[in-house]
Amino acid sequence: MRKYKKMIFAMIAAFLLVFALAACGSSQEDEAESTEAASAGTTDGNGLVVYFSWSGNTESVAQEIQSQTGADIFRIEPAEAYTDDYDELLDVAQEEQSSDARPEIADTIDNFDDYEVIYLGYPNWWGDMPQIIYSFLDDYDLSGKTLIPFCTSGGSGFSGSLDTIADMEPDAVMLEGLHIGGSSADDAAGDVTQWLQEIGIAQ
Repeated sequence: MRKYKKMIFAMIAAFLLVFALAACGSSQEDEAESTEAASAGTTDGNGLVVYFSWSGNTESVAQEIQSQTGADIFRIEPAEAYTDDYDELLDVAQEEQSSDARPEIADTIDNFDDYEVIYLGYPNWWGDMPQIIYSFLDDYDLSGKTLIPFCTSGGSGFSGSLDTIADMEPDAVMLEGLHIGGSSADDAAGDVTQWLQEIGIAQ
């Protein structure tokens, strides 16, 4: 009888042990899924929206990205301001492109190394990034960071700028970019939401 009771006790103990291990595994799996979901969610403070905007279109998209991700935001401004006249700007921009200029940026990002995700926005200026974006990419090391470009234009998209960015920042992980037509920049919330979901930044 005593031997029989010991066998019953051993069976119960084994059952409880299996149940506990299963519960532990489920808890670890849930925790892993929670961590994965968090990493795929909003940037929660480790993201930075960096952008240059002349007409205000890129700024509108940048602010929408900042609103939806909770990232910090930094506007690239030239030390010597660009003209407000479009025709004059055309001449200045083409001259900068032809001379491969690096316009000086007025301010600096002191805690740049703290950010893991960089959203980089700019208008398409005559088939290329504005030269001040080149200045930014020269000034800051994006190695190991996740780089997410966005661009506004009248219809020319990114042109060849994504390849240029990839060449200049080979050690960054570049995700799919977002292009918004200039006429849609003020109402880009839906496009931004869909894009963030597609690249895994938002659920």
